[in-house]
Amino acid sequence: MRKTKPKKRILLPDPKFHDVEVTRFVNNLMLEGKKSIAYGIFYDAIDKVGEKMKDSEKAPLEIWKKALENITPQVEVKSRRVGGANFQVPTEVRPERKVSLSMKNMIQYARKRSAHSMADKLAAEIVAAFNNEGGAFKRKEDMHKMAEANKAFAHFRW
Repeated sequence: MRKTKPKKRILLPDPKFHDVEVTRFVNNLMLEGKKSIAYGIFYDAIDKVGEKMKDSEKAPLEIWKKALENITPQVEVKSRRVGGANFQVPTEVRPERKVSLSMKNMIQYARKRSAHSMADKLAAEIVAAFNNEGGAFKRKEDMHKMAEANKAFAHFRW
């Protein structure tokens, strides 16, 4: 590579839970630089998850973390051009990218849900992901199936 790699920015922990992962999620959730609104949506969603999952002994933030873990892909397919043909080559996902993909998928499928507010949609997607269902979980399963189907081309990885 010609250019140097950009420096990793250090994220500050969020004000309520003092967790850097929450800040990263809120940054993905944020639209048009409206971070305080994104924090409001996230905190409302976490409160709603707490109400929905009262019978669970876990804290709402723990439920959210477990939901993210459930939708985190381990492998993905990348297109490689070999001898005039394109192959879908299964590759392992880097740890940073795993987290990024899971957060973005959760937000994407939450936005597609039908509910009154974004907090409701996000809460529903978190509960669904916690229970190993919903759009984001299906996306992860599809990625894994695609990688499994193309396992024969794994030797093209480089």
